[in-house]
Amino acid sequence: MRQSKRGQVDPFLAMDVMRAAAEAEAAGRDIVHMEVGQPATPAPAGARAAVAQALETQPLGYTVALGLPELRQGIADLYKRWYGIDLDPRRVVITSGASGAFLLAFTALFDAGARVGLGEPGYPSYRQILKGLSVEPVGIPTEVQNRYQPVPADVPGDLDGLIVASPGNPSGTMLDAPALRALIEHCAAHDIAFVSDEIYHGLHYERPAVSALEISDDVFVINSFSKYFSMTGWRIGWMVVPESHLRTVERLGQHMFICPSHASQIAALGALGSTEELDGHVANYARNRAMMLEALPKMGFASIAPPDGAFYIYADVSDLTNDSARFAAEILEEVGVAVTPGRDFDADRGARSLRLSYAGSPERIAEGLRRLAQFMAAR
Repeated sequence: MRQSKRGQVDPFLAMDVMRAAAEAEAAGRDIVHMEVGQPATPAPAGARAAVAQALETQPLGYTVALGLPELRQGIADLYKRWYGIDLDPRRVVITSGASGAFLLAFTALFDAGARVGLGEPGYPSYRQILKGLSVEPVGIPTEVQNRYQPVPADVPGDLDGLIVASPGNPSGTMLDAPALRALIEHCAAHDIAFVSDEIYHGLHYERPAVSALEISDDVFVINSFSKYFSMTGWRIGWMVVPESHLRTVERLGQHMFICPSHASQIAALGALGSTEELDGHVANYARNRAMMLEALPKMGFASIAPPDGAFYIYADVSDLTNDSARFAAEILEEVGVAVTPGRDFDADRGARSLRLSYAGSPERIAEGLRRLAQFMAAR
């Protein structure tokens, strides 16, 4: 049977590494997972309790396409607590994870053949989802001196859209308010739609992340319960859209997804009230970050832009290898640590970089660092 050209997207290498690690575990090996942004903690207790109660008392059928009104209000309240923003809950769209939000946003904003800029290194699924929608991804190489974030001078004026992530994946670096404002104003001046991926908000270590909504309402903002809220497998997220785009997004959501999972929406409501537990997770990530930043340079991973948020280290390993996929495979085979080759995030330069996640428990991160030191000492 025929296959579409737009369906020929690249593999997600982090998931390929995860599969190889799972196969090694199935064969009896102990593997330290530093390959994916997967919190080691379960959904917060409040989320689990809310679902358990709902399973006994509610049918958990379809909800309206935009999501439960009480969840949309809860997220609007979150923006008031985190950023001091008075957000109209009608602008909040509940989605099937951030991935569902990307599909809705890109479909609502861009026609086939549109050109959308994205920083490199960057989250690989932006590029592949755009390609799957017949939209052209335009890579914008970023530099370590700019902390792997784009600056207006890098952004072509002929783009139809720009997607920015702060904190970023794989770098964990953030844009401060002036830098974010400069990008948003550049895009507004050139009629470039601005999409802000804020999935790692809540995971910051020295200063809070800035939301694009603190600067402009004429932006799409995407977030998720996966990272700070520790709910990756529940596949529940949200986005905030301009009122002018709300009905378009609603119609698309009705047909693409009908609605997000009702059970996951109930869990998300419970998670919104679990701040104390979730902030305890962030404290663990902070300990992990400190361990990584102390240990990795001593091993030979010297070129790192220290992360402001998220739970990743993006390391330049060009003095160690020009094939990060092979290098990652050697690390997994020899010492049982799974890491992600940089080609996932930067097709041109990623063969000389690695991403290491510190989303695991402090005990497992310490063990992973011990094994990495053993690997590097033997080279």
